Amino acid sequence: MLQSNAAPPHLQGVLRQYELVDRVLEYDPQANEALLNRAYVFSLHAHGSQKRASGDPYFSHPIEVAGILTDLRLDDETIATAILHDTVEDTVATPEEIERIFGPSVARLVEGVTKLSKIEAQTESERAAENLRKFLLAMSDDIRVLLVKLADRLHNMRTLHHIAKPEKRRRIAKETMDIYAPLAERIGMYEFMREMQTLAFQQLEPEAYESIARRLEQLGEAGGNRIPAIAEGLAGLLARGGVEAEVSGREKHPYSIWRKMAERHISFEQLSDIMAFRVVVDSEEECYRALGLIHRRWPSVPGRFKDYISTPKRNGYRSLHTTVIHAENTRVEIQVRTREMHAQAEFGLAAHWAYKDRVRADHQSSWIRDLVEILDTADSPEELLEHTRMAMYADRIFAFTPKGELHQLPKGATPIDFAYAVHTDLGDQAVGAKINGRVVPLSTVIENGDQVQILRSAGQTPQRAWLGVAITGKALAAIRRSLRHSERAEHAALGRKLYVDLVERLPAQLGQDALAHALKRLKLADEEALLVAIARRQFTDAQVMEALMPGSAGADIAPAPQASAISIKGLTPGVAFDLAGCCHPVPGDRIVGLRRPDAGIEVHAIDCGVLTDLADRSAAETDWVDLAWGDGADGAVARIQVQVKNVPGSLGIVSTIIGAHGANIIALRLDTRDARFHTNTIDVEVHDVQQLMRLIAGLRAADAVNAVERV
Repeated sequence: MLQSNAAPPHLQGVLRQYELVDRVLEYDPQANEALLNRAYVFSLHAHGSQKRASGDPYFSHPIEVAGILTDLRLDDETIATAILHDTVEDTVATPEEIERIFGPSVARLVEGVTKLSKIEAQTESERAAENLRKFLLAMSDDIRVLLVKLADRLHNMRTLHHIAKPEKRRRIAKETMDIYAPLAERIGMYEFMREMQTLAFQQLEPEAYESIARRLEQLGEAGGNRIPAIAEGLAGLLARGGVEAEVSGREKHPYSIWRKMAERHISFEQLSDIMAFRVVVDSEEECYRALGLIHRRWPSVPGRFKDYISTPKRNGYRSLHTTVIHAENTRVEIQVRTREMHAQAEFGLAAHWAYKDRVRADHQSSWIRDLVEILDTADSPEELLEHTRMAMYADRIFAFTPKGELHQLPKGATPIDFAYAVHTDLGDQAVGAKINGRVVPLSTVIENGDQVQILRSAGQTPQRAWLGVAITGKALAAIRRSLRHSERAEHAALGRKLYVDLVERLPAQLGQDALAHALKRLKLADEEALLVAIARRQFTDAQVMEALMPGSAGADIAPAPQASAISIKGLTPGVAFDLAGCCHPVPGDRIVGLRRPDAGIEVHAIDCGVLTDLADRSAAETDWVDLAWGDGADGAVARIQVQVKNVPGSLGIVSTIIGAHGANIIALRLDTRDARFHTNTIDVEVHDVQQLMRLIAGLRAADAVNAVERV
């Protein structure tokens, strides 16, 4: 392969072919030099005379991206991918051509990193969600896709100011802040994260950025050599204590300062810890020795010490963090780490690729598999973005299983989140939890260092109430997936009963292919879709019957005299049907169902006043179906109104009688009160109407009770 020693005139300033190859060979002498040369020449010719918004040759962009990745000491396939990453999207090159010339591995990486096609979508969130969906799937296959994509985004942010349209700059900056900077943080690439955040912040909040940058500049001018002086004093202190260390300091970047001001609701002048110092030593033991010397010299700020060496962050970050009160009551943040920890802190997961530590890199990117699991369960673009950002952003706490296995969770996590973090099946079957040996509700917030044991039952399924308890994307996605599956199964079961009733009302027996033809006429995928549609009244009875047997809609479709009421036994209240809140029917009451489009059946007692109100309405508004509880139907909430004497202990007597009859108080409300009586509405859980009647009789017999009525 020919190799040029100088860039063509229109590419002056671009990293030349031999310079790029030499950079890679310097840290990886075994790199495939021919592969890199082929990629450089192919990309140069493919992009040809294309220009960027800055006016620079387009070819300069992939070469700059490759240059960024050589600083991370990445392998030859990754560098070749960076050089080629825009060829399929922006030139006439094809995936087949890439695979033929550069092999299947590079072709797969290029496909994963290729800029996503413009997606015509109704909303910006849908477009962002679809981009994110494809991107997560690609990077889950090979984490190097993410490394190249982050370098690509970083270089695009560095040249963002060349784009003329402000709204486009803001859109790209917001996407960077919402997705790419958190992704960089999650794999420990803090330098990438900080630069992306700073550049995005400059576009999204230009006035705030300029204000903070100006304040920092003024502070630097007033303080002179304050940072070098503190660093020199810190290094001297450690040297006198026998610890050789490299010490460096810097001011925190504008976005970090702005976020602290917003979180603490304070002004720039009130912000005391704007300086951070880094102490790099040779061994883990010296980290703790250095920390001891620092704490003996300056008082530490309570609550600001973090030991990420003994308990690393989920992205593998390890370091000691402390904040001390330096001279003139100045707060100074200090991070202490070894050289290996420092490489991990700056370049994160990329550092493991540089050192061929692929197993550790794969282990530390396991969180990506959680995100991919969310892809399979998200019901809307907004849900996908919400859960993904939640998984990337949240501050972490650590909790242990009874066997000592460590799990990281966001602050505010509950045992539901912990159970799903261990295994999806454990989450689905959770019925309770023990935290540090004490039984607690599933809504309890886990504290850092807690030991959590999940109590499970094979008969348990995720509950809708858990959506208000769980906070992790993985848990919420799994709960929603299970609920959607259960709801579909419930509606299909109800739809089956309604379908049988419809078929019995047809004027003749159905032919063998009638169902298949009906599905085509109604444009439904399968029989289950039809059953769900019937249950949710997406079609009227007449439409379904006409689809099953054309011409039947004109016939008399009233229920046949022998038709029996449809049993709701085995169906779940709140899913396939709802018990009406106006009459609170319980097993044993005669019931009827009101069907509305795209909703479950609403079950009313036969003597409910609502039935009278709806009697004169059209059939389209009042689609009723005859229902029965079914043998052995058990459990519902009844509402009673109890008038008791206004004397001490009267409510206690009422609750004692309710408990003695095996009922359970769900809710209680005081309606009226005067000098002699007070009236309460009580919701009680009972097995059937017979138990309710016995309970009402028992209450009426009590001296403290003046009157009882079922509502």
